Amino acid sequence: MPYDRLRRIRMRGGVPRHVAVIMDGNGRGHAVAHGRHSGHREGVQAVREVVEGALDAGIEILTLFACSTDEGRRSGREVAALMGLLQRYALRERDALRERGVEVHVLGDLDGLDPSIRDAIATIVEGTRGGDALRLNLMISYGGREELVHAARTLMDRVRRGELDPRLIDDDVVEDALFTRGLPHPDLLIRSSGDFRISNFMLWQIAYTELHVTPVVWPRFRREHLFDAVLDFQGRERRYGRVHSS
Repeated sequence: MPYDRLRRIRMRGGVPRHVAVIMDGNGRGHAVAHGRHSGHREGVQAVREVVEGALDAGIEILTLFACSTDEGRRSGREVAALMGLLQRYALRERDALRERGVEVHVLGDLDGLDPSIRDAIATIVEGTRGGDALRLNLMISYGGREELVHAARTLMDRVRRGELDPRLIDDDVVEDALFTRGLPHPDLLIRSSGDFRISNFMLWQIAYTELHVTPVVWPRFRREHLFDAVLDFQGRERRYGRVHSS
């Protein structure tokens, strides 16, 4: 039962502050049986479950990989359907998220999105501003490599304008040029659908992040699966790249 898992999480302590999720599997077996668009719709219900679970567990930051730059390689009809779902989610969930103290941020390369999608994003971002229970990051039109290229161009422009000495570029300077500037790195990365790969997600930020892969496809992902991942995290010893002497 989810509440038994939640009780164990609270007893153990050491809840991850920042959890990121690669929401994979909308187009897998579920889509074969019910249609790919049905998988995307039920994926929205999974988002609700995970947000509620994060609030229950005391997670401070939840980052969801909602739509990658690779989505553009799919059919125009499918991309339109996915973007429409994102738009409806933003409009329908705003009030509920605000009431629970969830502050939504949308990160990624948003310039190329349809104006109606950008309007929906503005609605949910402005409508939830000030929430202090959970920061929810929706990564839309996002790719890790593209983010690093964007950061490199930003720093190059600063150097060209004489605002930055290239000899002073270090980790902190690069961090400040990323979409996630100001955020702590994820403590835990969850991937649904069972694949053991990163899929171009937060390549800089997850250098020392703990990984949890579940075979559950995203449309069937529920808060108990989030709790299982947190319990797994709580049982690990984090080393941050250090080797402990025996």
